[in-house]
Amino acid sequence: MLPIITEDIAKKAFEEIFEDMPKWRKDMIYYIKDENPEVNTAIIEAANKTELDPKAVALGAYMTYLLIERAMKDNEALMKYME
Repeated sequence: MLPIITEDIAKKAFEEIFEDMPKWRKDMIYYIKDENPEVNTAIIEAANKTELDPKAVALGAYMTYLLIERAMKDNEALMKYME
C-alpha cells in the first residue's frame, strides 16, 4: 500500500519543484539515477515512447517519485514516534 501524501508534503514539494522547474527536473534525473537506476530508465523510456512531451512525462514521474518518497519518510517518522 502506498503512503498518504498529505497536503503539507505536496505543498512543500510543489514550492521546491516550481521554484526552478527545469533545474529541479535535471537534478532529479541524477538523483534517481543514483537512488534507483531501474526507475530512472523506465521513466526515460516511457517519456521517449509517447506522443506527449517527453519533458512533461518525466516531470510528472519525478514529481510522483518525490511525493511518494517524502510520504514514506513521513510515515516512517510517525511510526517511530508512536513506538
